[in-house]
Amino acid sequence: MAVPDDSPSDESLLARYRTGDAGAFEALYSRHRQGLYRFLVSLCNKAELAEEIYQDTWLSLIRSTTQPQGRASFRTWLFQIARNRLIDHWRKHGIHNPLHDSYDEQLHTQVDDSDGPEQQLTLSRDQARLDAALQELPEDQREVFLLRLHGELEVPQIATLTGAPLETVKSRLRYALQKLRRLLAEEVPV
Repeated sequence: MAVPDDSPSDESLLARYRTGDAGAFEALYSRHRQGLYRFLVSLCNKAELAEEIYQDTWLSLIRSTTQPQGRASFRTWLFQIARNRLIDHWRKHGIHNPLHDSYDEQLHTQVDDSDGPEQQLTLSRDQARLDAALQELPEDQREVFLLRLHGELEVPQIATLTGAPLETVKSRLRYALQKLRRLLAEEVPV
């Protein structure tokens, strides 16, 4: 989500929040809530777990007294907290390769009630196809793709967050896009 030029930066909002400005937190939450939640739901593909990690991420931010370090932006830092909380959860529950686990529960597309039933069905099918295609990606490619899509992070930020070299992240993103295009271009049985 692009921040308008006249709006305070995330970092300045965080600093204001740390000095007691509750409105600054509300602005940060408003800016990042959707992207963060979508990232978590897409990464773990389990709504209850995504909600738990989402809440834990915001609570961690509230309880923390630290700021993003070095060249990390607030957004990168926030997504790193979420990613670490998810990895901690998986480790705690003995899940060794969590991004390849398939969960019974699928994502439900948010559809505007004003859409007709045909459009809702089409959107639902498109979302199901995308979800299935995402599950076909290797975990490292899926993570990079989701950080770019839902986190709106730039490639250097993703490299910092994942600890992978910049060129590796570029390759993973390119391969993910190629595979998704191929999977989504395949004919769907009617």
